[in-house]
Amino acid sequence: MAREIPTALAINEALAIAMASDPDVILMGEDVAGGGRREAEGTEEAGGIMGITRGLMTRFGPQRVLDTPISEMGLLGTAVGAALTGMRPVAELMFIDFLGVCLDPLLNQAAKLRYMFGGKACVPLTVRTVTGAGMQSAAQHSQSLYWITAGIPGLKTVIPSNAYDAKGLLLAAIRDDDPVIFCEPKGILFDSSDVPEEDYVIPIGKAAIAREGKDVTLVGMGATVKMALQAADKLAADGIDAEVLDLRSLAPLDEAAILASLEKTGRLVVVDEATPRCGIASDVAALCVDRGFDFLDAPVKRVTAPHTPVPFSSLLESAYMPSADKIVAAVRKLG
Repeated sequence: MAREIPTALAINEALAIAMASDPDVILMGEDVAGGGRREAEGTEEAGGIMGITRGLMTRFGPQRVLDTPISEMGLLGTAVGAALTGMRPVAELMFIDFLGVCLDPLLNQAAKLRYMFGGKACVPLTVRTVTGAGMQSAAQHSQSLYWITAGIPGLKTVIPSNAYDAKGLLLAAIRDDDPVIFCEPKGILFDSSDVPEEDYVIPIGKAAIAREGKDVTLVGMGATVKMALQAADKLAADGIDAEVLDLRSLAPLDEAAILASLEKTGRLVVVDEATPRCGIASDVAALCVDRGFDFLDAPVKRVTAPHTPVPFSSLLESAYMPSADKIVAAVRKLG
């Protein structure tokens, strides 16, 4: 049975289902269980930076919902170790911006141990982390650094665009035997969509057509799918039929789905919250030029943030981010 619930609640529901169905699933992070305070003291657990894990400590107890010190290196190092011993830890890295202080356990340990041990070891670790701008969180808490984890062999990276996908992708991530970075874009956390109550998974590595079209393909990920859908509505008023492709998974990347949509429409615009250099938008554009050149009726266009830090000012932040209007303008340049 489906109900309309926000993405944040869908993530909470996925965590509860995973923990109820598998006693090896544990949750770790800063303030996920109340910053050291106990329910018996009459304080409500914090539920992490966005309140997403609220209620889980009460249900599953302090042995499975663990507050950690303010040390991302310690958090991720412990989580990798727990995964190697047979647990399925879900580590909450408050913001993906903090990747810089805990990269080694992911880059040199989690991502490589299965390979280095010839498949005899696995690291079933899920790292949940908030990404993107739009909440005036300033330059150190607003980045979209998923291009870093997507570029590391051995790590999987997924990014939902709606509540339904968030629940299914998170359940798939937790049950995967490889480390998965699960991105939670600020721009969709409190948007609602129909979500079944039951347990279900969305396969990692499969993109989805969010809207069928024949004139141009708009490729989005996370919050930019919503922008692409808004742009498609604007373009439809002028007789331009846009297809919207939701990547859902950045590593592995569904290259076949991208090329199939390009072959259908002949034109492609990639929309990414990240900065333009070495990002997912550039990767998709390169793929289409390399393997889809014969399908192209116009150059591939990218709509991304500029190559600058994220501004704090709400007006500047709005100008910094991709938008439906910027996507429409890019489509019009295709001719």
